[in-house]
Amino acid sequence: MKWHHVQENWSAFYEVIQDKWPEADEADLDEIDGDQRAFIAYLAEVTGQEASDIRDELREWLAGEIPSDVIMDPQHDNHSIALSSKYVNEGEDEYDDDARFGDDGDEADDN
Repeated sequence: MKWHHVQENWSAFYEVIQDKWPEADEADLDEIDGDQRAFIAYLAEVTGQEASDIRDELREWLAGEIPSDVIMDPQHDNHSIALSSKYVNEGEDEYDDDARFGDDGDEADDN
């Protein structure tokens, strides 16, 4: 994953961040608001490690995949839905319920 994934979904990463760095406090994470430099400085302060060591840990952490619970974040989902609009037929809404895909226009089944 890249830092922009973390920054764009900052609050969705709180739990994952706190799993990796238990010293991190949610209120402090709110103030950091996805700023990577501030995050590194904060972690160095609360863990007592050198900023260079935190940067190495962060680089290693970013080498992993985006956690599935972050991908399921509503903000991410809505963004993905909006991007899918290019695959939706003209006149249809990408936010429509497609529980029964392909049923659009079949009025008898819509009741």
